[in-house]
Amino acid sequence: MNRIEKLTSLGQSLWMDNIQRSWLENGELKAMIERGDIRGMTSNPTIFNHAIAKTKDYDSALMPLAWAGWDAEKIFWQLAIEDIRAACDFFSPLYEETNGGDGYVSIEVSPDRAHDTEATLAQVEQLWARVRRPNLMVKIPATKEGIPAIRKATAVGINVNITLIFSLKLYAEVMEAYLSGLEDHLAAGHSIHHIASVASFFVSRVDTKIDPKLPENSPLRGKAAIANAKLAYDEFQKTFSSRRWENLKVKGARVQRPLWASTSTKNPAYPDTIYVDNLIGPETVNTVPPVTLEAVRDHGVIEVTLTRDLDQAQEVINQIEAAGISMDIVTQELEDEGVKAFADAFTQLLQTIDERRKSAISSLGPIADSVAKRIAQLETDSVPARLWHHDPTLWTTDPEGQAEVKKRMGWMDSTNKARKLLDEYESFAKEIHNAKIERALVLGMGGSSLTAEVFSSLLAAAKIDAPLSLAILDSTEPEQVGHTATFYPSDKTLYIVASKSGGTAEVMAGFDYFWERSNADGSRFIATTDAGTSLEVLAQKHNFRKVFHADESVGGRYSALTDFGLVPAALLGMDLNQLLDRADWMKQQCGEGIPAARNPGLALGAVIGESALTGRDKLTILSDTPLSAFAGWIEQIIAESSGKNGKGILPVPLEPIGDVNVYGKDRLFVYLRQTGELEESMKALHEAGHPVLEFMIPNMYEIGAEIYRWEIATAVACSILGVNAFDQPNVETSKKITKAKIAEYQQKGKLEEGDPAWMAEDVKVFSSSDVNGENLKTILENFLKDAKPGGYVAINAYLPRNNEMIEALQALRVAIRAKTGNAVTAGFGPRFQHSTGQFHKGGLKNALFIQITADPAIDMDIPTEGLTFGTLIRAQALGDYEALIKAGRKVLRVHLPSANDVKSLVELLA
Repeated sequence: MNRIEKLTSLGQSLWMDNIQRSWLENGELKAMIERGDIRGMTSNPTIFNHAIAKTKDYDSALMPLAWAGWDAEKIFWQLAIEDIRAACDFFSPLYEETNGGDGYVSIEVSPDRAHDTEATLAQVEQLWARVRRPNLMVKIPATKEGIPAIRKATAVGINVNITLIFSLKLYAEVMEAYLSGLEDHLAAGHSIHHIASVASFFVSRVDTKIDPKLPENSPLRGKAAIANAKLAYDEFQKTFSSRRWENLKVKGARVQRPLWASTSTKNPAYPDTIYVDNLIGPETVNTVPPVTLEAVRDHGVIEVTLTRDLDQAQEVINQIEAAGISMDIVTQELEDEGVKAFADAFTQLLQTIDERRKSAISSLGPIADSVAKRIAQLETDSVPARLWHHDPTLWTTDPEGQAEVKKRMGWMDSTNKARKLLDEYESFAKEIHNAKIERALVLGMGGSSLTAEVFSSLLAAAKIDAPLSLAILDSTEPEQVGHTATFYPSDKTLYIVASKSGGTAEVMAGFDYFWERSNADGSRFIATTDAGTSLEVLAQKHNFRKVFHADESVGGRYSALTDFGLVPAALLGMDLNQLLDRADWMKQQCGEGIPAARNPGLALGAVIGESALTGRDKLTILSDTPLSAFAGWIEQIIAESSGKNGKGILPVPLEPIGDVNVYGKDRLFVYLRQTGELEESMKALHEAGHPVLEFMIPNMYEIGAEIYRWEIATAVACSILGVNAFDQPNVETSKKITKAKIAEYQQKGKLEEGDPAWMAEDVKVFSSSDVNGENLKTILENFLKDAKPGGYVAINAYLPRNNEMIEALQALRVAIRAKTGNAVTAGFGPRFQHSTGQFHKGGLKNALFIQITADPAIDMDIPTEGLTFGTLIRAQALGDYEALIKAGRKVLRVHLPSANDVKSLVELLA
């Protein structure tokens, strides 16, 4: 039996005199309870001040509350009640196990109500109602005005922790108030068996107050506090053995246990467990801070001491009085000082919250007021509850659209479904690792592959050695396909064929190519697809190693926490439980019963949706290097979900940072932060008046929470805009044109792409409007003159996606931005067709499109399809080009003799 177990066996419970949100979230509190270290928890304004002011644990919760326009005190109570409620839930099993003997958590009323009976009682009742936990105790100070509040609170059945008791006289009044309250409750016809109370008798502060009044060599030093407490315990025993108590006891009443408070040692000359070792006895509680808890565990002297030397305790008090020190005056001063100390701490706490509140509001810049109103409206409209009830009217009144919504809301419960599949994921990953397969290649597009790319890049950035290397192929560009094939050969690679529909053209082309290279070895292939698709049939026919059936109730872009993301994560050796824990944490934060102002996903959705309505519809996503792939994931979910009916939020990911003056009033900036490498640039943007939202993602597992946040935010933003977040009406247009182009090629042996409007030295220019100019420079400049304020320019490059091309397109973005003042996006085709492609045709119409194609440096056949990759990507580019024209967009297509010539376009615009 360890020391704490022995202490418990002697009838004393240790409660923790501290609370920290990190303990609630990282499992530390749960572990302490399960080890038997603590049996309850107390809090006060000083504790919360330390927890909030000295950590960043509360920043993510505080931010949406600030955006919603809440004041500092309202924010505090929301945060405090969340902590207390969560702590109560952790202690609930102990509360049940001990039949209400232990497992309590205390929250204190506002110190500024210490001398107002009715105000104290009103807040006690309010806190009891808000926390709604039977193992809550509400702390009331034992002031003159607090005593009647104790009786009234007990009379209505509320558990009370009476705090700031220093004197024996006051302690007697506290016990009287409790007993009277029980009698009042009985008289009203109620049972009293569930009512619990503790009387917090403060200890060490008595020595701190009296010692300086005594001579330095006085033997009375360090004796007053323990003597005072022992005399209090004697009064407790007398009161709770009286006939009056016995009459209540038989009716189910619980003893009001003495709770020794302020038991950390303030004087370093005294033993660090002095106020524990000397105050041990039955039916008591000692509430200790963490450092004292560790000291007790390590070297506490555990034996019953409270009933020892009672005469000596009385003699100590007598001698102190004889020395001219009035215990009445001392204890009253201590009470007054205690009330003031808590009030000062509360004031400081509110100041700290207010500073962070103002900082959060300032991040919104000019849209702060409209965002606050929007969040209030979302609460009025019951959006959190309606979201969780999958109410399709949040997005559309169209019956067909509503039916689509109802089929696509399974993502909200993805974490629960995923946990049921963890054994399957992990056993499969173990099988692959044991087979010594060194690499994995995902053949997928958009939501089917982007999450795998995010996970792989996060591990690489963290320099974590994964069991295998993993990449994605979401291109039909022959040079990129060939390069990928070199690094992911069939003798070392597992190919993950990922497609919800099962018939994605790019995916099937990739499969045909790698199937032939593998010599038709089905053990090298798995499929992730909905049940019953053509891909499942193909997988069975070709004897794939495994087929993972995707969740049919989840659309592709919301599928990150399903098989499409979690199978690659398992293969990479990620801790799936930890990933899902973070996602579940965010899910809980965004729950049905959470106020709109406290819901981080809903609040973010309110910001980006309202921002778009006010004209800031260019969501500019900037990130530290390790998080760049996640910016691409955000791009696809926002663009494909919102870009419809001439509306939308345009993601502008990873745009090269320019001077603050190059950005117009159509921008909302999001900074995905890990290393802080963009801190100064973000500060400059903020100081220039732009709204800048910062999201700290400290490690790869936090991405689980962010994925869930952005899924909620996207759905809410689309509701604000009035578009259906779960369909993609314009995606099929370019697909149909592409299929027609391919069919025509297969019949005639060539692609019909029309006549160029301008051509020179093998550079061809095709345009949706007349092209005037003597050279390409003039054509480009004239085309860009059509850029409208608040519009955007999209570069759609059907080129190999590699570092060289990325660098070239980034330079081109900067050059075009300088010419137009517009936001400039850049996407590699056909990859972008599965993210921003929907937005290009269905979203905002104030855009210019520059499509760049080139003759491939190499080419290869796509087995069984009767065409090459070079032909396929050309057909896809043409399909996209004609679909843009059909949608009424202004498009300039520049065909280059080689991909490397894209650099010349930058030079022309310089």
